[in-house]
Amino acid sequence: MTTATVPIPAGWPATEERARAVQDELRLRVVLDEPGPPPGTGHVTGVDVAYDDERDLVVAAAVVLDAATLDVVAEATAVGRVPFPYVPGLLAFREIPAVLAALEALPVPPGLVVCDGYGLAHPRRFGLASHLGVLTGLPTIGVAKNPFTFAYEEPGTRRGSASPLLAGVEEVGRAVRTRDAVKPVFVSVGHRTALDTACAHTLALTPEYRLPETTRRADALCRRALKEATA
Repeated sequence: MTTATVPIPAGWPATEERARAVQDELRLRVVLDEPGPPPGTGHVTGVDVAYDDERDLVVAAAVVLDAATLDVVAEATAVGRVPFPYVPGLLAFREIPAVLAALEALPVPPGLVVCDGYGLAHPRRFGLASHLGVLTGLPTIGVAKNPFTFAYEEPGTRRGSASPLLAGVEEVGRAVRTRDAVKPVFVSVGHRTALDTACAHTLALTPEYRLPETTRRADALCRRALKEATA
């Protein structure tokens, strides 16, 4: 496994005002008219981060799976300083430098990238998955544990049931039941992927558990890497 050290990129936003301006600029580059890679083909990569706020450290992990078998193909981590304060809606500015470094350290192409968070299901329609997709050019989706600020009706109780995640009348994602009678996850498009494809990937990545294998493995890896970095 490769571990990268993360520099804070030159010109990285330091204020909320500047970060929102960057969101407004980059949001115009989100591609929404591509279907995305079919589930079960090529690679699919999970990314996640862990923090040690006392030491001002952030660790990101990227875990590449074979989309057909869900076996681990490659993994990488990155460690750096937290580059931005915690502000709701601007979480990407805390996470992206480390996530980019972890992705760049991978020895194989990542394919579709699955983020533990949001894409279009974001108050400014530009969550982590969209931000990461625009900066890398990769197809991305967000699979979140909670619906943020959006409304939805409970999907049916059977695995595979889904219902729209709504901002007014706009569908910004879907609540998807990945296990019978278990709380749904919240899927949204990031970049270069359609919502139907994103939901199909989510179900393909959840053969046993509520959360995708990409998220589960990236979460475990970044926690382990953080423990090692702070030992």
